[in-house]
Amino acid sequence: MKSKPPSADDRRAEFEALYDRHGREVWAMAYARWLDADLAMDIAQEAFMRLWKHWEAGDEEIQNIRAWLLRVARNLAEDYAKSAFRRNGTMAPQQMGGVRSRDPQPLEMMERQEAFAQIRATLEELPPDDRHILTLRYALDHDAAEIAEMLGINTTAVHMRLSRARQRLADRLTAQGQINQ
Repeated sequence: MKSKPPSADDRRAEFEALYDRHGREVWAMAYARWLDADLAMDIAQEAFMRLWKHWEAGDEEIQNIRAWLLRVARNLAEDYAKSAFRRNGTMAPQQMGGVRSRDPQPLEMMERQEAFAQIRATLEELPPDDRHILTLRYALDHDAAEIAEMLGINTTAVHMRLSRARQRLADRLTAQGQINQ
């Protein structure tokens, strides 16, 4: 004679009994791995949820439910260690909208390129000595001592020439409406 399948109430009672019997041990195994009580609870609940789904699917009978639950929980804990969510976390969309890229925005890049092009064009209008000293300082990033050595003048003269060249550049840019005073 074929046995009658257990009723939903019988199955629920059996499941609750298994949870009472093995729940703490499954939780403890996950807790030992992560030392996070909430995460351990999530893993334990997921292991029991998979047991329930296994029963609902009518898959083969599990011989040792305790061992099965512990193995599922251990695998879930290891999967969590490998997950991108654990490595990267997540933030609410509102917070992510405020996160700025390290790279400038396309509009900022375009404005910067235009500004540099205008400065280069204005630099070409300056006397060659002004262009030369500004190029050494700002394009080639030499300090005043290096420039003084290259030009065979003292450092104070370099500072004075740089100051005057910057002022002439600023005057021309202001006259062209490129900068405001």
